[in-house]
Amino acid sequence: MKNLQDWAAVHKLHKKNKKVAEIARDLEMSRTTVYKLLAMDEEPVYARNDYPCKVDVYADKIIQWRFNPDYDFNGTRIFRELKKLGYEGSITPVYTFLNRLSESSYSGENKASQRIETPVGDQAQFDWSPYEMWTGSRKREVYCFTMILAASRKKAIVFSLKADADAIYEAIHELFEDLGGVTLELLIDNPTALVIKNDPKTEDEIEYNPKALLIAKHLGTELNACNCYWPRTKGKIEKPYQYIEGQFIKGNRFTDMEHLNREAKKFMDQWCDEVHGTTKRVPNLHYEQEEKTVLLPLPSHRLYLDTNLDKRVVSPDSYISINTNKYSLPVKHAGTKVKFRIIYGFRILVYSMDEQLIQTLLVQDGKHQTKTQDEHFSDIRVVTKSIPQIKREFTELFQNGQRYLDELAKVTQQPSHHARKILQMADTFSFEALDSLMGHAIEQNKVEIKDFKTMVKEQGYELLHRERKPLQQELEKQSDIGLTRDCSYYENVQETVNL
Repeated sequence: MKNLQDWAAVHKLHKKNKKVAEIARDLEMSRTTVYKLLAMDEEPVYARNDYPCKVDVYADKIIQWRFNPDYDFNGTRIFRELKKLGYEGSITPVYTFLNRLSESSYSGENKASQRIETPVGDQAQFDWSPYEMWTGSRKREVYCFTMILAASRKKAIVFSLKADADAIYEAIHELFEDLGGVTLELLIDNPTALVIKNDPKTEDEIEYNPKALLIAKHLGTELNACNCYWPRTKGKIEKPYQYIEGQFIKGNRFTDMEHLNREAKKFMDQWCDEVHGTTKRVPNLHYEQEEKTVLLPLPSHRLYLDTNLDKRVVSPDSYISINTNKYSLPVKHAGTKVKFRIIYGFRILVYSMDEQLIQTLLVQDGKHQTKTQDEHFSDIRVVTKSIPQIKREFTELFQNGQRYLDELAKVTQQPSHHARKILQMADTFSFEALDSLMGHAIEQNKVEIKDFKTMVKEQGYELLHRERKPLQQELEKQSDIGLTRDCSYYENVQETVNL
């Protein structure tokens, strides 16, 4: 059977009053074919001859064996049963027939999909995907967690070094926070951290992970697991990964995971300012105008399922040790106990003993590393070595200052030396406590620094944990002259605290 182009060419030349012989010669076909094409008033339609397959006569049996729950035979078992009924073919046609069935209505599913648009505030979709990326000096596998509001298509993103249960729960919290509220439903995949059992072949309810249900209850949303191995159920969250890989991941390097997350969130927000291909609306505007106000409010606090947080004692020089690495904390926590947890494999959250967040730290690569943040030591007093300045500070900060210097002059050759040592103790004691102790020292004639520290140990130990006023506030009230001191003294802070 000649195709449509030949039929059209023959009729076109015939309309030009060309003879059949000329048409046959010009188109390089026989005159018989030309006559046949001229006799067809409508264009030719190809029709394939349908040759029955040997397994077709057993179609009803195969359907029963494959989809009836009482049988649920696989291809090999069906082939064996067919041979008992007289089937003489190979196993290949059996699997071909089963493949056709899986694409038909017999399996209960169809490859055709109908796009579903949900009302604002109803649904968010959550998923993740692994990527190989450069962070710092090496290439490593990271996990990209994303969430999308099904109505407005506003999206949120966070990267992690892990995709374990803790990371999944943390990501759900963080992404809902980035989206500014919670939807009535969260459409999820079927990892064991979220779903224990989801068998579409039975009518049993989906069995969710108890911890996932606690998270959902805390947030106020309801989990909805999609069909296993059927990603189109959550197509709104699946599709963006191609764009994220092509437009953000490829060709980029990041100094660390925190840098990666900052840039990723910035990229996602910019993407949400572009017109969406399906809704033809800008996600951020759609969200602000219609969806933001109908989202459920975020809970007042995070739900931490791991209640056994690790504990550490902050060293006198204000460091904690985690997995052989040392991390600085604000000096006001020196000598105290803290709790911590590691999330996403790279972020350390440090809490007070009543679980108030103190600091967020970045896990250091390698072992035996020390991470110091200068701002953590901004409250450390830097005391001058200038004798005139020491005397000015001593008398300005303490009511008993001048009287104490006078008493020192009676028993020592260098009163400023002892005064400077007392000023250094303001890192541990409040100015009020020191001033009071200086009054007692004068009365007891214990003004030299060794005697003074002994008296502090015996009479003033309970003041160690009293909150002291920051030095800078005191100086702003008293003088515009800055204080300077060599920080090397702090190496001896252990001795001071022990006294």
